[in-house]
Amino acid sequence: MSNFPENPDESDSYLTLAGKSAGVFKDQGSKFLYFAFPIKSEDDIKAHLADLRKNYFDATHHCFAWILGKDGQFFRANDDGEPNHSAGDPILGQIRSHRLTNVLIVIVRYFGGTKLGVSGLIKAYKTAASLAIEENVVVREWMKISVRLKFPYPAMNEVMKVVKGHELEVISQEMELDCRMVLSLREGLAEKVLGKLNEIDGIVINPD
Repeated sequence: MSNFPENPDESDSYLTLAGKSAGVFKDQGSKFLYFAFPIKSEDDIKAHLADLRKNYFDATHHCFAWILGKDGQFFRANDDGEPNHSAGDPILGQIRSHRLTNVLIVIVRYFGGTKLGVSGLIKAYKTAASLAIEENVVVREWMKISVRLKFPYPAMNEVMKVVKGHELEVISQEMELDCRMVLSLREGLAEKVLGKLNEIDGIVINPD
């Protein structure tokens, strides 16, 4: 079952973060440096974690959580030496409560000398993760597919009517006697758009 409620008009979309955010939350002497990133793959995650470990090599803990996939089906939480479920899970919980995916949040802790206890740690990591999201911008992204077209030049006007009418992105185009075009469109519009394109004389969709 999906982690995110689906609206029929938005079933091919997901919520994520627009860019990186960073800041510091302090609690009883400990500093919690928070970082949030939009991500597309586990390679992105590894790269961000490696950069933070290099830049903050002297920190006590690098705790993190991430979610990937339109329906949030891939995820992980890591306590990095903190008591079990006191760091990674609160971070993961904040990503889920904001219905986000394709997001990584890392909290880098510098111990300040006063133990916070499990409940105190949970609250601190939850707060830091929440700030990382609140100080960012949540955006809606659409699942896209690419479609290749081949059509005679006289059909150009009809093709462009479909492109403009559905606000499709033209990735590339070759304007010759036989025109070629690559379009990017929302998954949810694919059936409707392809139906319109198939009505155009001489068009070939995804030619060999």
